[in-house]
Amino acid sequence: MVSRVLIIANGTKSESQVLADEIIGYLNERGIISYLVSTRSCSEKLSVPLSTDLVITLGGDGTVLYAARVVHDLGIPILPVNLGTFGYITEISKDEWKDALTAYMENEGNISRRLMLRISVFRDGKRVWQASALNEAVISSSGIAKVISLELSLDNTELGHFRADGMIIATPTGSTGYSLAAGGPILDSEMSAVIITPVCPFTLSNRPLVTSGKIVSLSIPSGQRTDLVLTADGQLDFPLEEGDRVTVEKSRSRVLLVRSLERNFTEVIRDKLNWSGGMHA
Repeated sequence: MVSRVLIIANGTKSESQVLADEIIGYLNERGIISYLVSTRSCSEKLSVPLSTDLVITLGGDGTVLYAARVVHDLGIPILPVNLGTFGYITEISKDEWKDALTAYMENEGNISRRLMLRISVFRDGKRVWQASALNEAVISSSGIAKVISLELSLDNTELGHFRADGMIIATPTGSTGYSLAAGGPILDSEMSAVIITPVCPFTLSNRPLVTSGKIVSLSIPSGQRTDLVLTADGQLDFPLEEGDRVTVEKSRSRVLLVRSLERNFTEVIRDKLNWSGGMHA
């Protein structure tokens, strides 16, 4: 039963406040307590009351990524509302929120369970940074694009030395983002797998790899010609140093996203990528 709802609104979008007021009024009529948080930065700290039964995001995919990092280990479902039409993650458009919310409150079903990544940086044997990501972790040059060097391992097996513009470790949810633009495959959003995608690799035999259940380890060898940075979901970043080791593994908890009643993942992919099935697909 839904009794307390947290609304996370993108404060940079003027219509988010109008829609938030509509949702709050709808919830008040049903005796449901609601809280509104308006954010302008995806790095803001947010405390979520443990009594929260549902989170509603108002914005775009970026707002969902922010909310996912905050609530994924709390087991609180997210109902993502896109203030445009619909996104890869935010399947629910601003005109469909009431039907989606009503349907969820009536049966609390129609949930998509999405894999999260746990990212750690080790320096001199100590963990110096940790973050979660719903889309991807990326290691790249922090300045003008230059080739970087990385040592890649899966569990305890060395996979090789890579020279590329960067390396993307993506989830199935993130397979339609940066990884796709870099030539990675599209995975079904609820798969339990991780994609390793080199960005413009120096060696053409370095291809994207899909793996399951393994810890991805990336070491930063000496002799880099540029500064490196690690980015989580394109929203959090951490400067890397030579000798650092970055590990990316599956998180024990998953993000719970309320699905759209109007479309599924396959339809979103078809429409977003403009697949017609004919000569001009």
